[in-house]
Amino acid sequence: MNKHIKKISNYAIVGSMSALVIASMQGCGDNPQESKSAEQSASSAIKKEGATVTIQETFNKDINKSTYKIIDEIPSATTRVILRDANGTERILTQAEIDKLVKEEAARVDAGTSALTKNPEEVKDSGGLGLAGTLMASMAAGMVGSYLMNKLMNNQNYQQNRRMSYSSPSVYSRSQSSFSKARATNSAISKRATTSSSATRRSGFGSSRSTSSRLSFGG
Repeated sequence: MNKHIKKISNYAIVGSMSALVIASMQGCGDNPQESKSAEQSASSAIKKEGATVTIQETFNKDINKSTYKIIDEIPSATTRVILRDANGTERILTQAEIDKLVKEEAARVDAGTSALTKNPEEVKDSGGLGLAGTLMASMAAGMVGSYLMNKLMNNQNYQQNRRMSYSSPSVYSRSQSSFSKARATNSAISKRATTSSSATRRSGFGSSRSTSSRLSFGG
């Protein structure tokens, strides 16, 4: 009789310890809320790439047409386009104006009539890109859809016309350098945030496992 009681007692202890171990293991899994918070931290660390672009208008009397060049471009939290007209007066384009220019140029790209995708020599002889084309050649072009952006980036004429849309090679190089540095910084911040959240989850797993080990040993 005592043997039976002893066996039942042992089974009860094993059963309770198993329950504790299972509970501890469940605690080791990724907490959905914790994972979500980690993702949000990583996401907020990477700001959407924006650009502050200054475009200079020049009126060409020979062809009776305004031409445009990018004279300055830097990374910024949001996209802002500053237009300096032929008289030297500056104004910031409204979002409605930007959207209208992008939409019009996007339609021309799709139709194959955009100066952005024409032979660079032909574009140069015609006086260069218009305001919409110049805007689409700048880093602000990142605001357009991925389909259109891929279509442009895979076009060799676009790449050459894009370089020509800057007032000088040094302005183009300075722009590329500043955006490369901004991307590298954002990437480093994202990596640190991801590493930190992973370390936190690993730490939580280790604590739970340690607790379950102590409980099992104690039993």
